[in-house]
Amino acid sequence: MNYINKNDFKINSTLFEFINKEAIPGLDIKSEDFWENFGKVVHELAPINKSLIKKRETIQKQIDDWHKKDENKDFNKEKYISFLKSISYIVDQKEDFKINTSDVDKEISSIAGPQLVVPVDNARYALNAANARWGSLYDALYGTDVIPGEKGKGHNKERANKVISYVREFLDQVFPLKVDSWKEISKIQIEGNDLILLIKDKKNYLKDNKQFVGFNGEKTKPHSVLLKNNNLHIDIVIDPKNMIGKDDKANISDFIIESAISTIIDNEDSVAAVDAEDKVKCYRNWLGLMKGDLKTNMEKNGKTFVRKLNPDRNYIGKDGSKIELHGRALLLNRNVGHLMTNPSIILKDGSEIPEGIMDAFISTLCAMHDFKNKKNSRTKSFYIVKPKMHGPEEVAFTNILFEKVEDALGIKRFSIKVGIMDEERRTTINLKECIREVKDRIVFINTGFLDRTGDEMHTSFEIGPMIFKGEMKKSTWLNSYENWNVDIGLDCGFSGKAQIGKGMWAMPDKMKDMMDQKIVHPKSGANCAWVPSPTAATLHSMHYHKVSVFNEQEKIKARKKAKLEDLLEIPKADRLNWPVEDINRELENNAQGILGYVVRWIDQGVGCSKVPDINNIGLMEDRATLRISSQHIANWLHHGICTKDQVMKVMKKMATIVDKQNEKDPAYFRSGRSGYTKMSDDFDNSVAFSAACDLVFKGRVQPSGYTEPLLHLKRLEKKASV
Repeated sequence: MNYINKNDFKINSTLFEFINKEAIPGLDIKSEDFWENFGKVVHELAPINKSLIKKRETIQKQIDDWHKKDENKDFNKEKYISFLKSISYIVDQKEDFKINTSDVDKEISSIAGPQLVVPVDNARYALNAANARWGSLYDALYGTDVIPGEKGKGHNKERANKVISYVREFLDQVFPLKVDSWKEISKIQIEGNDLILLIKDKKNYLKDNKQFVGFNGEKTKPHSVLLKNNNLHIDIVIDPKNMIGKDDKANISDFIIESAISTIIDNEDSVAAVDAEDKVKCYRNWLGLMKGDLKTNMEKNGKTFVRKLNPDRNYIGKDGSKIELHGRALLLNRNVGHLMTNPSIILKDGSEIPEGIMDAFISTLCAMHDFKNKKNSRTKSFYIVKPKMHGPEEVAFTNILFEKVEDALGIKRFSIKVGIMDEERRTTINLKECIREVKDRIVFINTGFLDRTGDEMHTSFEIGPMIFKGEMKKSTWLNSYENWNVDIGLDCGFSGKAQIGKGMWAMPDKMKDMMDQKIVHPKSGANCAWVPSPTAATLHSMHYHKVSVFNEQEKIKARKKAKLEDLLEIPKADRLNWPVEDINRELENNAQGILGYVVRWIDQGVGCSKVPDINNIGLMEDRATLRISSQHIANWLHHGICTKDQVMKVMKKMATIVDKQNEKDPAYFRSGRSGYTKMSDDFDNSVAFSAACDLVFKGRVQPSGYTEPLLHLKRLEKKASV
């Protein structure tokens, strides 16, 4: 790497040039001032960051040692809780309070809906996600398994009619008419402030005309009608010349539905960024989103075009006023956590910069461009989602970091808002006190099954072998965790101010199952829930029309609260005489997921992708899925459920299967690549296979069971060899 010496730093020249020539120009900041202030803060906070990571290790050792003691072999929960309090793993809970966050965009405070998560290093994905604020309901249904049957080649009129019928039934539920059904409508027009829906020349109306808010075109012949329900909009497109519209009774050609209300632009689990080259790619895309000028060339059906950010949407209000609706999802930025360092900048003591501190500064610097143009946040706020924090002390450190960034960059206090990823057990059981530490800037909490399970297993590693991974979702601790998160959020005044989120639907090809199951998220009081694609966002938004989340939150406030004792119900297996076939099947399932993900991470630098599972069902995989799978095998190895030779045999078997699944993957033939390199051709010299094995066989000693340290090491090794 080529480093530049500056303010007690050694800064990679690529990063240095990006900051000086791309990120700072256009802001009221001088380059010299930035680097001076940046240097002071980094050198002040880096030692504190390091001490917090050391404290994690100390606490984990204390827990391990406690489980190993003979007197604790017969687990007693009262003794366990008392012990956790004695080591400050559980902190004292103080008086009740409400959050004070102000200047929050409506997408956070008052609009409930789907939330996308997208890797920042892929400009096309980032643009697609930002533009997923609005989506075609017809396309989403026609192109997925929500509607049964095959699409076939060309336009399948029978399938299209099923889509139309499905949507009309949905409208009857959420925008009911005074009489009859949306299926019977023959014409749409507007008289005064009323929406007129003609059925056989007879006038009909919405049961609630307040749901009609605007239109485009002429009142007698509108080409667009805007409806609103639960703070979400649907644009009914009327076009008699369209292929669909000309055959429709009312000439309706589509329903454009408000979909991804917010999107997390991710620098963390879905990204493989290990050096300055990778980080600048991420920062540059984020800068383009904040300036509003990010573009990328696309090719579809043999045609090349430029993908850019969508404009806002304009309508005429039913009273003649102008309506402007945001054309893009509100973008949040997930920084990395406190653990990792990055070689992009070397500090005066020779150590690498804590990556989370670097992310906070540079992502905020880029976001300051949006403070001027307000294309993302209308309130001059910047939203950072902070993952993998352990307890209130680490959340307090994040608050200090954000204050230092605000002061160094000269922006108003609490301009930087924070989202807490509730995915580590020490944060879960102390969630109220974590929120207290950032009560003036908190905008988001959520649950994440995969990382949270990974930490659950690693924290309690020494107590014994864990239950099968598939049984985790039925475990006492997990159900309590999901309720606890909502209970605490509502108690702290989140309703109408901040997001309470739920985790990802990981099967992008299984949209029918998602529609059957994911409605539980808005019913659970979650005003946002993660989806893997713009199409999934469009479909999931239907759930938010059917369920008023804020009404559900009022009901939940009165329910019996989740208990701390249930949160600490460790998912240890109560029987060990499993058939060897069941053990091998579990090992194979875990190994296949690990290898399928790791080979792309190491060989391609892809941090998130749809990876075929053992049954060839595509699953969206990121480091969270990797953490749970690697920790599960490591736990079973540690307790003798399986042997190292047995696991290695499984790893090689599944590597061969993954090689077969990937051999024709077009991603390996793009950008000058010669094709997929099989792990099974040379196990001893495959960096990807070595990385996957290390994650399992060294999983016990990885900090908190995280996969990043090993992945970064092996990816750097791979990059150096190319």
